Amino acid sequence: MNEQTNLEKTEISRRKLLQLGAAAGIAGLLAAGGPLINTVSGNGPDHNNPLTNPTLDENKGMGMSHGDNSGTVGDVDLTQFDPSQFLYNFDWGSETITESGQTVREWDVVALEREIEIAPGVFFPAWTYNGQVPGPTFRCREGDLLRFHFSNGSTHPHTIHFHGFHPPSMDGVEPIIQPGESFTYEFKARPFGVHPYHCHVMSLKKHIHKGLYGTLIIDPPQSRKPALEMIMVMNAFDTTFDNENEVYAVNTVAFHYARHPIQVKVGELVRVYVINMTEFDLINSFHLHASMFRLYRTGTNLEQFELTDTVIMGQGERAVLEFTLDDPGKYMFHAHQSEFTELGWMGFFEAVA
Repeated sequence: MNEQTNLEKTEISRRKLLQLGAAAGIAGLLAAGGPLINTVSGNGPDHNNPLTNPTLDENKGMGMSHGDNSGTVGDVDLTQFDPSQFLYNFDWGSETITESGQTVREWDVVALEREIEIAPGVFFPAWTYNGQVPGPTFRCREGDLLRFHFSNGSTHPHTIHFHGFHPPSMDGVEPIIQPGESFTYEFKARPFGVHPYHCHVMSLKKHIHKGLYGTLIIDPPQSRKPALEMIMVMNAFDTTFDNENEVYAVNTVAFHYARHPIQVKVGELVRVYVINMTEFDLINSFHLHASMFRLYRTGTNLEQFELTDTVIMGQGERAVLEFTLDDPGKYMFHAHQSEFTELGWMGFFEAVA
């Protein structure tokens, strides 16, 4: 089913969801048998559904007010993509050491078209790196020689553009890799920090919003302090293809970390590599409840930081957040745009003694 067909069969906009109960509207729609895309519900009006009965109390069933705070009914198929596993999955590639002592890291990356589940029963026709959104979190050390063997297994032209220092010939603007073609990107890893990668074929907004993005983490030569580390990619999905997002998340699945809180230990140093790859919205943000974090913008400085509980980011901006949670319990985190929160971008850290 192509995007135009999906658009013709779908009349649920982001604004409509917010007007009729936001996250509760998603849950009510799914419960009533009407997924956001790919199918059209044949059911009549459901008077218990905020989408079809806006006279209901909007506070009942809101994503931040009811039950397990997940805002959705059921769960996605975690055997296909599990955001709880993705959180800690850093791909160091295959490592070899040359006679001169140079560390070389290599990865195989394939562009594939794949339908992904972004909320229970809600599927999105994505363009992916290695079959997932976000793409793999590649990791290395400053000075490593990196080789990304890229193959285009899709039906559209694609590239990989990495942020950071590299020769212009490795910038991912050209050559454009046509379907069935391959190219190897090779460059030294620098500077240390957190860097996005994404497709750079026009139209950029389409290739990025469809899912062709991920993170490259370059560790400093002296390493960072030991910590519980995790990656969070802020993203969103335009399910009606009208250049306006309907579903928001970190690591793709709406409300996943509300349904599956992230387990940490009281007093443990937590380090979050956070990056904003949200298309169609000028900014996104990360807000932590009941605590504050040390904010290292771009992660390229180990000393200078800001102590805060909220960071605002434009697309492509990234940061390293470090914090400890001092008391047992659930600490909410979410976008400090309420609209994003109500449509999927929220979760919990659960601190245990």
